[in-house]
Amino acid sequence: MSTLAEFYTAGGIWMHPITVLSAVSWTIALERVYALFFRYSINGGAFVAQIQKLVMANNIDRAIKLCNATPSAVLPRVLKAALTRANKGEEEIANALEIATAECMRDITVRTAVLPTVANLATLAGLLGTIVGLIEAFSAVALAPPDMKSQLLTQSLAIGLNATAFGLLVAIPTLAFYVFLNSATKRLIDDLDVYALKIQYLLISRGRSGGTHITAA
Repeated sequence: MSTLAEFYTAGGIWMHPITVLSAVSWTIALERVYALFFRYSINGGAFVAQIQKLVMANNIDRAIKLCNATPSAVLPRVLKAALTRANKGEEEIANALEIATAECMRDITVRTAVLPTVANLATLAGLLGTIVGLIEAFSAVALAPPDMKSQLLTQSLAIGLNATAFGLLVAIPTLAFYVFLNSATKRLIDDLDVYALKIQYLLISRGRSGGTHITAA
């Protein structure tokens, strides 16, 4: 613990903004993990299979109630928009799906794109801290006795590099979080698009057949 405290103190005032950036990074990352894997996520295949059965049985009200059972998940929100317009025209169903999908995509992608910026700022803050530290180090060495210059320069360089090291320690995990969350976001959006198209096709088929006989999408 004392070693970490010495490392932090040696980095100077630039360690503080990097610490703030680290807190921002972890806050965004943890919130996005919760949102993408718990709040917005659902077993899409099983859910859509249930919706398909209800639509094929012409039980639209029951399908809407099923969507209402998980209102925070994005897939039920999108499908509900189409189901509430099941007796409308094809264009209105398509427009409802498009609007609902756009709204859900906004919720899915929000804040994730901030992580690379946080990583860059942490790296730049560390580099700036090192540069400022080196300037101060060379100024101090210039005024030091000749027999102390080498020792002071070595110590000052070690102190100055702490800020860069800390900045990288924040930036690298932040970028790793971004890659992980971006992949999860893309997978969720892809599933949303595929299942929305399936239900759209099913509702259009239902409308064309008058709601009497349709086949699964």
